[in-house]
Amino acid sequence: MAVATSPTSGATATTPSTKSMSTLKVKPKIKRSRDPLSPKPILDRRLLSAALDDAGVSLKPGQIDDFYQLLHRQHYPSVAEFVETYRLNDAAKKGLLPDGDERSVSSTSRSGSRPLKNLASNRPGKRNIRNLPKAFLKFLEDPSLEFVTVTSSVKEARTSADGSTTKLAVELQDGHVVEAVIMRHVSPAGSRATLCVSSQVGCAMGCTFCATGTMGIRGNLSSGEILEQLVHAGRILADDVANDDGEAENSKQRARMKHNHDLVRNVVFMGMGEPLNNYVNVIDACRGLIDCRRWNLAHGRVTVSTVGVIPKMRALTRDLPEVSLALSLHAPNQEARTAIVPTAKQYPIEKLIDALDEHMMAVTKRKMGDNGDDAGGFSADQRKMASKQKRAMIEYVMLEGDTSSLECAHQLGKLCEDRSLLVNLIPYNQTDVKDKLRCPSFEHMREFQRIVMTYGTLCVIRRTMGADIAGACGQLVVEGEKKEESDRSGTEGKETVTDIEEGPFRRTGSSVSSASATSAAAVTRHRSRNMSARGGGEVAPDGGEGDSNGESDLEGWVRPLAIATAVAASCFLVTGALFVAQRRRR
Repeated sequence: MAVATSPTSGATATTPSTKSMSTLKVKPKIKRSRDPLSPKPILDRRLLSAALDDAGVSLKPGQIDDFYQLLHRQHYPSVAEFVETYRLNDAAKKGLLPDGDERSVSSTSRSGSRPLKNLASNRPGKRNIRNLPKAFLKFLEDPSLEFVTVTSSVKEARTSADGSTTKLAVELQDGHVVEAVIMRHVSPAGSRATLCVSSQVGCAMGCTFCATGTMGIRGNLSSGEILEQLVHAGRILADDVANDDGEAENSKQRARMKHNHDLVRNVVFMGMGEPLNNYVNVIDACRGLIDCRRWNLAHGRVTVSTVGVIPKMRALTRDLPEVSLALSLHAPNQEARTAIVPTAKQYPIEKLIDALDEHMMAVTKRKMGDNGDDAGGFSADQRKMASKQKRAMIEYVMLEGDTSSLECAHQLGKLCEDRSLLVNLIPYNQTDVKDKLRCPSFEHMREFQRIVMTYGTLCVIRRTMGADIAGACGQLVVEGEKKEESDRSGTEGKETVTDIEEGPFRRTGSSVSSASATSAAAVTRHRSRNMSARGGGEVAPDGGEGDSNGESDLEGWVRPLAIATAVAASCFLVTGALFVAQRRRR
């Protein structure tokens, strides 16, 4: 406490204008950069390979792949547990354990949770596929190298009321938080899960309508940290299936509903950050996802989203042409796009669409060899065939104003004409950004959709999941930072609002995060054709086969129709038997 001395009496008196230091409210500082990785993620292959070279440990070709496969089978235990299990199994295989010693256990029972299933890695076979060098095992055990299986942790997990969506706040080893979203699609025909992952802490693109854009860029995620998001999601899904029998009428139907429910079948890079600004790590992570020894995802079920970085888009086409690519366009002309996406001024829209189209047709062009000179020389049949293998998608946020005008619908349709591209309309929900933006009416969006489709382009309106759990990109992290700042400063935080990726027109009991409508690799092609014939309709791409209320309503009629069919067949058989018996009597 500051004090002042009286010039006359020498007594001390408290200065009334000063405050006790204990009552001062210091605004917390937000960390704007990343610390060096410590501990180091063992899932970062480049980092691990460099450390092995520095330590002088050499592996035979394929042994590092065998290591990752064994680690995947064990559902990513700690490094110490992995080495112990490996040595026990190796000793049991060689008959070195005493009789009656049951310490040699399978990887399933030691990990504490069900193993990550995978059509390749879950095949029965030897526990130790190939002998790993002793030097490599000692390398893993060296604490000074600081390699651990999982460096991050789930700080918070919110599941929607209908259980379809879980939003994860994943805390990295340096204290930064990123988001991942699990979207479950459960049906008697077979279930699946889609995961939206983050590639950066914050984002440098500065889109005026995006919550993540308000954070600025704070750093890149390593490939290991990206893959760790799948590890966390896999454990949650495995526990869900283990603890929940689901709603099924019989054991067979329950088994079908569980089938693949604990598998992440689609991964979309539509969480926090611009993936192509973290190109090397995103590419390494994609290669881990499609690796048949680990997650074994089909190439087309991995979708990379970008605001539009043409050199990196073309690099992706060169390095991984089979994966899906989504372009966040949001406006059909350069002037309007620059107003809401500040970085758009670097790249003309026409060149962005050409780069997206080149990625779409890259595999076809490679098969054609010298006959395919450019992406514009392909026939309609060739484009349709290419779209069946991989979908190039345009994301378009619907904001009330110029970009959602019917004139812009014509411009967008013309821009995509004669290309096998999917246009995904995203209903805007107000975010906590400085610009006060609103979403146009649903009827207006349907008219916008209809106009775009008149140009022969598949256009859908995104359905959403997880609005009740802040399921949109960046929303949970921004909300958490504001809450922490409010708690530390003793002030009331602003009321949080839903982010852009969660449309206001959600169906009962569902809503979705940024990931859900992405990976529209399949986008339900048969339904899209029917929709085109009808001249409209709402379709929800979800990273694979779409779900709709129409399908849900149809499922309600399946059982009654099956019973009626069985009764009719029984009557027919009885009538036939009576007729035959009567003929024999004659």
